Amino acid sequence: MNFAVIETGGKQYKVKEGDKIKVEKLNANENDQITLNQVLLKVNDKDVLVGNPYLNNVVVEAKVLKQGRERKKIVFKYHSKTRYRKKKGHRQQYTLIEITKI
Repeated sequence: MNFAVIETGGKQYKVKEGDKIKVEKLNANENDQITLNQVLLKVNDKDVLVGNPYLNNVVVEAKVLKQGRERKKIVFKYHSKTRYRKKKGHRQQYTLIEITKI
């Protein structure tokens, strides 16, 4: 049971080798190897390492699979009895990565 908790894009993810996750957009091209050095927790079969807030000399390596955009989210503002309606759409950009090594 080997896993790590990493932080990227202001969010935390529990990952293990082989996982595919969507994270906030990273500046990398497809098929690039990236290293994520903001590791908060690392668990091996033998020991547990907890950072304060991050672990030193521990990195998670990942491969960029795809850059994309999520489905459209509708943002609708409405005030009753005042004829106030505003409709907006938003598509968040993401990066799909696969964890290769912890």
